Amino acid sequence: MSRLFFLLARWPLGVLHPLGAALGWITYALSPSYRRRLKAHTDQVGLSTSQRWSAVAHAGRMVAELPRLWARPAGVMLGDRVRWTHPEVVDQALAKGKGVVLLSPHLGCFEICAQAYAERFGAQQPITALYRPAKQAWLAGILEHARNREHLHTAPATLSGVRQLLRALKSGQTLGMLPDQVPPEGMGVWAPFFGTPAYTMTMVTKLAYQTGASLVWLRGERLGFWQRRKVGADFIVHAQAAGAALAEAVRQGDPAQSAAALNRDMEAVILQCPQQYLWGYNRYKQPKADMLTSTASPTKDAA
Repeated sequence: MSRLFFLLARWPLGVLHPLGAALGWITYALSPSYRRRLKAHTDQVGLSTSQRWSAVAHAGRMVAELPRLWARPAGVMLGDRVRWTHPEVVDQALAKGKGVVLLSPHLGCFEICAQAYAERFGAQQPITALYRPAKQAWLAGILEHARNREHLHTAPATLSGVRQLLRALKSGQTLGMLPDQVPPEGMGVWAPFFGTPAYTMTMVTKLAYQTGASLVWLRGERLGFWQRRKVGADFIVHAQAAGAALAEAVRQGDPAQSAAALNRDMEAVILQCPQQYLWGYNRYKQPKADMLTSTASPTKDAA
């Protein structure tokens, strides 16, 4: 399986993306539960039928582009294949010297965000991303290769991993987080997300509250064939600072208020390019207990 993965990594996006779009539609056709969830989530937000169909194809493209991102040789740079909008937002956050938390929801090519940051800003401050180890041995090896690059480090989703994140922030470094990922039971609160309660992580805002770190949204926009020809890049990474309401909620230190503000900010980011969000992701599922669950707050333990 790993040989096939590395073989696909050599294929151009002009081939991978159409194959991925077809994969997205095959998945849609074969999975009734996926179809129901996708329709319910997009109807809830008020997306058009064309936006929903586009989301099906983009979900497949996201899967198909992973070999090029994860199996990219360590010495091969992204270079001009990634363009930035408002990189000064990241510069300004780093200049404060209190650490930065980069927030990238399941939107567009979210996997490109940490790699792009590491390449452009990592020499100034490296980035550490929280991850859950893959259960398949072949995939675990690929992920280790993909996510441990120059200026890009990973921390396991364990209490020791959370302590590692806090130490990195306290030293002024940068973290990468998926804020719409359903956290383990006891590690979040229920907060509205597009009008429906979703179990929302509190780790992001707790870490920012304890360290004074800046919150910055990164959105990795996936470009189509003609867009790539015009722009001369494969992806655009959009950076924007957290909204005033979220920043104030973090300063207040209230987990419920902060989670609600986090979701409102995230909704605005997603609606900038809704057809590239993973609407099929089971965002509203019940949380499960795992190794991170503890009677004490892991961020408090780490202090």
